[in-house]
Amino acid sequence: MKKILIAILLVSLITGLPVSQTKALQFEKSEYAARRSKLMEKFPDGLIILQGAVSLPNYFAFMQNNNFLYLTGVEIKNAYLVIDPINQESILFADRAEDSGFDKVMRPRELKDYLAKRFAEVKTFYTCFQPEELARECSGEKSGSLNFTMVKNEWDTRLTREMQFVENLKSRYPGVTVKDCSAFIHEMRTIKSSAEIDLMRKAAKIAVQAHIDVMKATRPGVKEQELAALFEYACKKEGAGELAYYTIVCSAENHMDIHHHGYERTLADGDFLVIDAGPDLHNYDIDITISYPANGKFTPRQREIYEACNAVHEACMKTYRPGLAAQQCNTEVREILNKKGFNPDSELMKQFGGGFGHYVGMAVHDVGNGPSVLKTGMVFANEPLAVFAKEKLGVRIEDTVVITETGCENLTAGLPRTVAEIEAMMKQ
Repeated sequence: MKKILIAILLVSLITGLPVSQTKALQFEKSEYAARRSKLMEKFPDGLIILQGAVSLPNYFAFMQNNNFLYLTGVEIKNAYLVIDPINQESILFADRAEDSGFDKVMRPRELKDYLAKRFAEVKTFYTCFQPEELARECSGEKSGSLNFTMVKNEWDTRLTREMQFVENLKSRYPGVTVKDCSAFIHEMRTIKSSAEIDLMRKAAKIAVQAHIDVMKATRPGVKEQELAALFEYACKKEGAGELAYYTIVCSAENHMDIHHHGYERTLADGDFLVIDAGPDLHNYDIDITISYPANGKFTPRQREIYEACNAVHEACMKTYRPGLAAQQCNTEVREILNKKGFNPDSELMKQFGGGFGHYVGMAVHDVGNGPSVLKTGMVFANEPLAVFAKEKLGVRIEDTVVITETGCENLTAGLPRTVAEIEAMMKQ
């Protein structure tokens, strides 16, 4: 076997062909091919050219960027993808090839000459203008951050990697028009396939159990840092490769920062916790938030704000279905609250609102700017929340939901959500 492998390597070095390395894709080849076919249909007049993630100058594990992975399933450094609608083919430019259903595989150094031959007949190139998403990154948030700290910073002014690529294409191939295809890829990503949803169910199961483990470990005298570490351990023990984002732990004065992750406090009797945390399983994220008292027993005020938040959360779950618009959701939530004896116009209830949260998928704040009208296959967060700064209190109840043909499925079902359920769990 060793001699065979050496022979294959020698042939590769002599011929210049990449060595095929077998690695299982997360989904079937046909799913990735179908995604690329949609791009061909959308942009039939040019070439779609996408950059993969590059080698990292640090000791973080390599992660392919989400758009590239979504269209290829390939986790290879320094790769490029060309989708050619005219010839109906997809070409992977990589230093090694995986058996992932491409029509051709070429070396990255061949991309320049390949495009030089093609641009004479194809005058439009499509690529992504929006920043790539790597581990714990969200494209929209990253775009705003890079614009502020780099692109529009007078002491920096560098372009993003994506926009520098656009400039390189324009300068190397004069006369070519370069257009952005980010929005369409992001739109595709908002509708999850059955395979994606199945994977997110597995991630959700890991997340739910990790939150239960944290709840059972919570008591006055425990450090927030211990709870954050326990959540990460519980997720990785069950196969998650990463966390979707840093574990958020809010208590006391830190409720004002709804994404607080300092872990500087030791829990005191009477503290009320908001823990927002989720795993990343094979590049798909889950988002969950739980709120509960550190000592396992709600005070009257904690009970009041929690039950109000949970009433909105439950009402939203009852309304979610295909075709539902955001304003319609708000109206129906109000009707449900009235029937349950809550006044939607009270000062307390007005804190929570009701509607749709952000998309969840390959990023925890997934691309697509959040739903305005629900469609089958959308996955998003149901997350009513409120902060009461003067009282040093905050509450948030969040689940990851998928829209089905007839309604919705709570992917993160299984957590104690009522006051009685939480207090019973905490006794354990």
